[in-house]
Parts: sequence; C-alpha cells; structure tokens
Amino acid sequence: MSPLLRKLSWLGAVLAFIASSPCLHACAACFGKSDSNLAKGMNMGIFALLGVIVAVLAGIASFFVFLARRAGASHPPSHNLPELTKQIS
Repeated sequence: MSPLLRKLSWLGAVLAFIASSPCLHACAACFGKSDSNLAKGMNMGIFALLGVIVAVLAGIASFFVFLARRAGASHPPSHNLPELTKQIS
C-alpha cells in the first residue's frame, strides 16, 4: 500500500468517525427546538446581517440617485461661448 493511499484511508476513517458523532448532527435550531436560546440568538444574528446588507444596498442606491440628479441638473449657460469659439478658430 502506498503512503498516499494509507494517509487517505486514515483521513477517511477519521472523518467518518467525526461525522458519526451524535452531537454534530444538528443544533437546537435545526433539530426542531425553535424556542431555545440558541435558536433565538441565531435568528437575531440573521436579522442583524440582513440589516447590514439592506443598509449597504440602500447606500449604493442613494449614491446612484445622487449621480443621476447631479447629471440631470441644468447648468447655467456660458457667457463667454462666442469668445471661446473665436479663439479656437
């Protein structure tokens, strides 16, 4: 048996042993006890991250609205336009 195959077989055995542990199957929120403190904390974490995402997207959207308003603003006419065209020609 080659050393690589031996290492891979040991790795597979260790992973199978770890995966068979009953404490790793599911947490209280996923396993069905939704009134536990762990589930409430996970829900609050999800809502906090969702709030951060909404705030960032709102900031990006407001920046593009600002750019659109700035681009659409009317600029005062230039009084020196005839002089500039004479200087170019």
